[in-house]
Amino acid sequence: MFPRWRWLCGWALLACSAGAWAQQALPFDPAQSRFGFEIRTRFGQRIEGLFPRFDGTIEVLPDGRHRVHLRMYTAQVEIPGRPRHTQWMRSEDFFDAARFPLVEFLSEPYDPATVVRGGDLVGTLTLRGVSRVETLKLMPAECDRPGYDCDVISRGTVLRGRYGMDKWQVAVGDRVTFILRARLADAPIP
Repeated sequence: MFPRWRWLCGWALLACSAGAWAQQALPFDPAQSRFGFEIRTRFGQRIEGLFPRFDGTIEVLPDGRHRVHLRMYTAQVEIPGRPRHTQWMRSEDFFDAARFPLVEFLSEPYDPATVVRGGDLVGTLTLRGVSRVETLKLMPAECDRPGYDCDVISRGTVLRGRYGMDKWQVAVGDRVTFILRARLADAPIP
């Protein structure tokens, strides 16, 4: 296994010197990635949900930085084992899937080393037609090739009221935490 610094140097050389890498889009692997969220009731119960349908890419920019574009489809959102909660999440009271079929996140360009060491990933979240700058926290990598040999894990908490999701405030808290565990398809040869 390569030491972490060699892997980063290799990525930087590839990203900056190979014309084929400029503006390349690296897709998320739908079989190995998991995108979900959790909310808490006012009584302390945690409700976990999933976006079984999503797509996204990491764009490798000509200057070597990366940018994430993620789309999660609200019509398929589910609360496993809880059909009534699932319907509520899809309804106009929460994600309003009929009117707003996508939750999208487009990050600002970032240094790819952030994925290894952890840190903030700032970008624009669009939810129910409202776009706001939000921050995902990337956890430090657990392997030398995050996204390929281990998950890239990030979490970000938003206030749902800021996105027009203000129903049921008496029963459900305002905070929605997105939890993303991502893998990329087609690992490059180190």
